[in-house]
Amino acid sequence: MRGIMGKNGYFRLVHEENRTSIRLIPPKEGGRALDLNDVIEYMTMKDYACDLPTLKRAVEAASAEETTLVLDEHKRFPERECYKLTVSPDKMKAVVRFYAASEGAEDMTADEIAGDLEAKGIVCGVKRDAIEAYVQEREYCEDILLAEGRPPVQGKDAYIEYRFNTDKKAKPTLKEDGSVDFFHLNLLNHCNEGDVLAVLHPEEEGTDGETIFGERVRPAEVKKASFKYGQNIALSEDGTTLTSLVNGHAELVEGQVFVSDMLVVENVDNSTGNIEYEGSVQVNGNVFTNFSVKSHGDIIVNGVVEGASLEADGNIIIARGMNGMGKGNLYARGNIIAKFLENATAQAEGYVASESILHSRIMAGTEVNVDGKRGFITGGKVTAAGGINVKTLGSEMGADTVVEVGADPRVKNRIAQLQKLIEEDTKTLKTIQPVLVATTQKIKQGIKMSPDQVKQIQTLNQTAQQKSKSLKENQAELEELTAQAGNVTEAQIKVRGMVYPGTKICIDDVSLTVQKAAHYCRFIKERGDVKTAPL
Repeated sequence: MRGIMGKNGYFRLVHEENRTSIRLIPPKEGGRALDLNDVIEYMTMKDYACDLPTLKRAVEAASAEETTLVLDEHKRFPERECYKLTVSPDKMKAVVRFYAASEGAEDMTADEIAGDLEAKGIVCGVKRDAIEAYVQEREYCEDILLAEGRPPVQGKDAYIEYRFNTDKKAKPTLKEDGSVDFFHLNLLNHCNEGDVLAVLHPEEEGTDGETIFGERVRPAEVKKASFKYGQNIALSEDGTTLTSLVNGHAELVEGQVFVSDMLVVENVDNSTGNIEYEGSVQVNGNVFTNFSVKSHGDIIVNGVVEGASLEADGNIIIARGMNGMGKGNLYARGNIIAKFLENATAQAEGYVASESILHSRIMAGTEVNVDGKRGFITGGKVTAAGGINVKTLGSEMGADTVVEVGADPRVKNRIAQLQKLIEEDTKTLKTIQPVLVATTQKIKQGIKMSPDQVKQIQTLNQTAQQKSKSLKENQAELEELTAQAGNVTEAQIKVRGMVYPGTKICIDDVSLTVQKAAHYCRFIKERGDVKTAPL
């Protein structure tokens, strides 16, 4: 006995004594109408021919009423119920589409369907309940998921959780009155002995999956992680925790955790002499003229800096500012933050932040921000690769003020250095090469040379080789840096107050001298010129 018919439209073959027909049954109770492609695919599979336009019209008619179309004028053997099997490309799913048996022919049993799938190699994830449900309902021309593999369970990569701030782009905050809060910069990650600095969360391996054919599917390989750390740090026995052994501050440099203990002095003067320290240095008072401080961490000065030299692998922070007296120098591989900078030279690979810059030479790898309560740049030259933000630019008295953005100052300095080296090497080679050529001709002519002459020629030849190699390397580096310098980002200069006439604005390779005062504007590079635009 056949089961209850499905609601979708379907078809079946009808075999009589002298002909074979196809009966097209319409859908019931809102089921889906018969699809022409299903009929064509079945007839192709069973090797029946039919006029396509005629078949198409019959299928369209079958959406409303039962239609019969003669295929052959002779009898053929009945066709049992069959199906079309589709396996997904990843071999994780087997979808079956059943076609009805010829009228009076046998249907497939649940065991037969399951056995047929197994014969095709489908042995994993066979859905016996779906097979039983189909046998009960007999829904034809419908995709039925009869087997589903077990996907792999992906593992988790190991990762390190740092318990301190690793963002080096943090900037000082402005107080309500517009001044910079130099005592709460949030740039230093203070830590105490016993503080946990980092926790390693180990990787979690995944679980293998299996295709419907029983093939193993491996999960993606997980990434492992391990600590990199310096002195003053302890690793737990299980290798998952880093702990500080000293009071100091923590820092992450190129994936490595460092804890620097801090040297604290009252002043840098005759009582201390010059200071060079592996960790960070804190000066509670002042740094006086002609003294120097070098630190492999940060330098923090709570007072003022005079005509001194400060160099730090981290940040330089000067709470009360610097009057360099024309000879003071600051260099930081991190950021430079000072209440004011006057008659000083300062270079930071990060940013420079100050309330005022007066008659100084400033270079920053990213930005220069002078937008506090006073917020002026007057005199000198200020250069930043990313941009300059300032309240007042230039001066009413016409002090020579130059601001430049658009290229890393270090790159520009290196370009100038390379150009000088190339010029010197080229000049040396032009002097040596004629001598070597003349010597080669003499040797070809059989002219003998004294031992001193031979030694001199050998020295010149060695020098020529060294200069040629140096010239080639420097030219290659110059070409690379020139291309890098020419690839200018959207660097710009923003003025929140006034820019005075006489101020020179440089963006990359173009410049503009301000002719008349302007307010609340920005300077950008547009179509090869420096343009003024509103904020």
